[in-house]
Amino acid sequence: MLALIASLTLSACGQPPKLGAPGSPVQISDFRSLPAPAPQDMTGSQSDYLVGPFDRLMVKVYPADELSREEVQVDGEGKLSFPLAGVIDAGGRSPREVENMLKERLRAAYIRDPQVTVNLKETHTQVVTVDGEVAKPGRYPVYGNMSLMRAVAGAEGLTEDAKQSDVVIFRTSGGQKLAALYNLKAIRRGAVEDPRIYPNDVIVVGESNARQLFAQILGVASTLSYPIIAIVQQ
Repeated sequence: MLALIASLTLSACGQPPKLGAPGSPVQISDFRSLPAPAPQDMTGSQSDYLVGPFDRLMVKVYPADELSREEVQVDGEGKLSFPLAGVIDAGGRSPREVENMLKERLRAAYIRDPQVTVNLKETHTQVVTVDGEVAKPGRYPVYGNMSLMRAVAGAEGLTEDAKQSDVVIFRTSGGQKLAALYNLKAIRRGAVEDPRIYPNDVIVVGESNARQLFAQILGVASTLSYPIIAIVQQ
């Protein structure tokens, strides 16, 4: 199991006490939400998607529909080849930057006022891991402002036995490893905000080992509202 640090939302104020025996890894904190990762926590990437090696892109060109491609693969050096535009250095650039590069190249190839859209089809560089009681556990691309609900839907939803109150997000933020316990039912009814998901997050649905991180906290303060965030010392 991952070594974790997490943060716990309390309605009470004051210095967070330690729970359990001396040296217990679980500590209550005053965080009100799961902090976003720093760029270096996402392997040097930015919060917005950047094209990486072996990613697959969908490119649409108007009015020259014959140039549109359902799939264009970026090579290991971050380059892609496109008709009339030649080789584009796409690695480390946003889809919008790739669009602008393709527009300029196509204009130079005498395509009048080309309108280009570039969308991510598959990524190998910015992914979220969804595990536990979901229909299709695995690693999935992080698209823009992806949320927890969308990430679970991307794994084809919950299994019949899934516990919607036992959904844990593991994340590294500022070099610390964090975890947060969410209730999907509370999110669906609007009682809790649907949290944003970032590259390298790990989501575990209804898995008892993940919930054990919070068992001691829930036993001491069962009236806490979601999300429950706890700090676990390494």
